Amino acid sequence: MRKFVVTIALASLSFASFGQIVSLSTAETAKLKSGIKNNEETKKLYQGFEKSTLKYLNDQPGPIDTIRTEGLLKGNPKKLKTQLALADMNKTFALALQYRITSDQKYLNKCVEFLSAWAKTNKPNGDPIDDTNLDPMVESYDLIKQDIPTADKKQIEQWLSETAWAEINSKRMKPGRGTAINNWNAHRLKVVGEIGYALNNQELINWTIDNLKSHININLYPDGTSLDFKERDAMHYHIYDLEPMLKLAIMIDRAKGTNFYTYESPKGSSIKKSVEWLIPYIKGEKQHEEYVNTTVKFDRDRAKNNEPGFAPGSMFKPSLALPVLRFAVYFDPTQTDLLKKVNGNPSNWQKVLDELKRKQ
Repeated sequence: MRKFVVTIALASLSFASFGQIVSLSTAETAKLKSGIKNNEETKKLYQGFEKSTLKYLNDQPGPIDTIRTEGLLKGNPKKLKTQLALADMNKTFALALQYRITSDQKYLNKCVEFLSAWAKTNKPNGDPIDDTNLDPMVESYDLIKQDIPTADKKQIEQWLSETAWAEINSKRMKPGRGTAINNWNAHRLKVVGEIGYALNNQELINWTIDNLKSHININLYPDGTSLDFKERDAMHYHIYDLEPMLKLAIMIDRAKGTNFYTYESPKGSSIKKSVEWLIPYIKGEKQHEEYVNTTVKFDRDRAKNNEPGFAPGSMFKPSLALPVLRFAVYFDPTQTDLLKKVNGNPSNWQKVLDELKRKQ
């Protein structure tokens, strides 16, 4: 326990501000405001976003002490309770973004109310599959951190710091456990990294980067396949592993760090190779029957629970790869046309936000 307390204290040290690495930067927010003013399509999309965000001003936070999604079947009461509470995630981010767009204090106040409620109630337990749901909260803090009242900010930062250190010190991270090297670790690295960049905590950032290097070496293979694909016999888990790694790689790149998309491990594996291995399946040039040879009991349990897509032999659907394509185009713009094709080229608010963070 002493280690946990000391590391939290270290996490509280003040560093010079990184600015917004996890969320939109000041320049990107200014570009968004310009688009809302001068681009009719963006303006129309913003009006829909504004209308829904106005409703959130009347909502009350519904934080939960422990997020419980990992390992639970659809319909489990604990999972259902968590899913209801997680509605706060996107509400909080919407309020934060609307404050940055409008500078209207009422959005800031409500966003801080949501963040503070979660900081007071939620108790980290070091489970990355549960903690990965906190992304919008971390992004919300990153967007408004310069304007949060001191007392609220201290409490929110302590909560985020405790969440990161709970992941690092978790029993699930111990050597020899599968959860230390499979998709769990990819999500763990993303959670710790995004909190590190949001809090400007160099200790968390250094830990994340060191462990990302080893994860790429252990989890990804030179032929582009992954440990998770081998264990689960499912593109679903290859994607679920790559998505957090790509999101983390984007943050590191935005902070002017190593390009972890092209970075090759000592054995020759890379995120880039694992994305490119997936492309023929997304294009439909290759087919894959999911979960036929999975080694994980939970996959079979979900199939018995009649959860869509988990029956052995279910054909991989290219649309499942959208999370990977959304992030991969940051590093490889040549995949933009494939993203549009798979996504049906819709016009939506998330697309506007994604494009703001693309490399220029």
